[in-house]
Amino acid sequence: LIILDPIQAYMGEKTDMNRANEVRPMFRRLADVAERTGCAVILIGHLNKAAGGQSAYRGLGSIDFRAAARSVLLIGRVKREPNVRVIVHDKSSLAPEGKPVAFCLDPETGFSWIGEYDITADELLSGAGGNTATKTEQAERLILDLLADGKELASEDIVKAAAEAGISERTVQNAKRNMGGILGARRVGGQWYNFIKKKQPPEPAI
Repeated sequence: LIILDPIQAYMGEKTDMNRANEVRPMFRRLADVAERTGCAVILIGHLNKAAGGQSAYRGLGSIDFRAAARSVLLIGRVKREPNVRVIVHDKSSLAPEGKPVAFCLDPETGFSWIGEYDITADELLSGAGGNTATKTEQAERLILDLLADGKELASEDIVKAAAEAGISERTVQNAKRNMGGILGARRVGGQWYNFIKKKQPPEPAI
């Protein structure tokens, strides 16, 4: 396995990465190495600042970087969920494209996989957010409605109510994580119950 990170750092100062005729010879040499040794080559690049453009044209340098690759993965931050990153399969020449997969970088708990995420490469790069963010917001509103007026409800009953509204259990868990500041949980026997935390009165001024 060869990893070049970032690819621009290995091109040499005399190579203009924006010129296809200068980029292509480098790719031919890499292809020769891969064929001769049987190794895979991973190229890591960065995006330009042309916000709103199509994903195919967001990479730094010539479009030949993308054209030469057999598979292209994009990683981006979800605008509405700042701790969430999504990996989107933006190009696949040898097999069907994989589904987008999200992971969380939480300041307290660190890295964790979230799972499949409904978003396109262009939506991710433009900050549009995709459908999963909307579903998460719907789940948050549903939980608030179910627990209004001081009610407590079993976690499994919240999941059932969400399923009836077309919201998956995974999305409910994402919503609960977002609501960590106001959502409480306690265990009674073998069952977990959720409730909305009561607001603490402000500290008296001294």
